[in-house]
Amino acid sequence: MPTSVTVKVYFEAAHRLHNPTQSDSWNRETYGKCNNPHGHGHNYVLEVTVEGPVDSEIGYLIDMKILKDILRERIIDEVDHRFLNIEVPWLEGIIPSAENLARVFFDRVADRLPEAIKLSRVTVHETDRNSATYRIL
Repeated sequence: MPTSVTVKVYFEAAHRLHNPTQSDSWNRETYGKCNNPHGHGHNYVLEVTVEGPVDSEIGYLIDMKILKDILRERIIDEVDHRFLNIEVPWLEGIIPSAENLARVFFDRVADRLPEAIKLSRVTVHETDRNSATYRIL
């Protein structure tokens, strides 16, 4: 049975929930205050879980610093203190909901992990009460 390791990293960013294929009234009705044309911000928590065998020589699955470095390089450095809709090229054309961010972040991390380690899930917490998780079943 594989072991899992979870790390958390933090970033602050603004976003606007808006579907450009729909009318302004549809967007206001659907997204409410989250459709503010000037955006709104969150203090995000990104939680990432990986699975795999514990390396018997070093005694752990992955050095958590290495995992955090991957998250910083592939995600945090590019989204922290940014307006996600405008300033992050790889989010262009994506409605930056927590659900979509979790999926895109998963894709940006999965291929950067060491060979024996599998990305299990990515959770994006927008607030203490709201989060979305993406995982491959």
